[in-house]
Amino acid sequence: MYKLLIFDWDGTIIDSTGRIVSSIRAAARDLDLPLPTMEAARDIIGLGLPEAIRVLFPTSGDDIIDPLTQRYAHYYLGEDETPTALFPGVQHALESLHGKGYRLAVATGKSRRGLEHVFAETGLGWLFELSRCADETTSKPDPHMLHEILEQTGVDRSEALMIGDTEYDLEMGARAGIDTVAVSYGAHHIDRLKVLKPVREVHHFPELEHWLDGLQGKSIS
Repeated sequence: MYKLLIFDWDGTIIDSTGRIVSSIRAAARDLDLPLPTMEAARDIIGLGLPEAIRVLFPTSGDDIIDPLTQRYAHYYLGEDETPTALFPGVQHALESLHGKGYRLAVATGKSRRGLEHVFAETGLGWLFELSRCADETTSKPDPHMLHEILEQTGVDRSEALMIGDTEYDLEMGARAGIDTVAVSYGAHHIDRLKVLKPVREVHHFPELEHWLDGLQGKSIS
């Protein structure tokens, strides 16, 4: 049934919400910008950083995008020590899915620099056939990055699955005509995701593999 599994990163693969929120707030303080609430900073997770900045600081203009991006990267990639970790069962499940013949990809709101950093940090990069980042294509919820992944892999949209934790992930999948899976443990409450009619809700990452096994009846070749 499904051949290609496309994963969001932050909030789906790795528990990075706390660091994202604290880094964006620290960057705003450095530039004397209005301090976003923690809820507001959490709500933009999934968007590309320029789009997130426009949402958080709508009256400031695009001239703040570059300096705020630099300050955010300063904190997220180095200064901020808020812990991040893979969600329980992620590594084993990804390796198992890869071993069963599923093709894996990433569609993320992170920058290419940020994604390569976490690929190296987690050692998971080798599992993913390709990835698309917000700074090299169009940000979620626009479906463009999914169209690019389908084109590059040659997989039909009916055989692809988008897995994510935000409404931006699921809206992107729906707009691309791709089935979606909502994970309930990430940035957006599951009630927000249900509205977008995912084919499955996952409350712990390993449930995804168990569900796929049930669809297939046996491992794919």
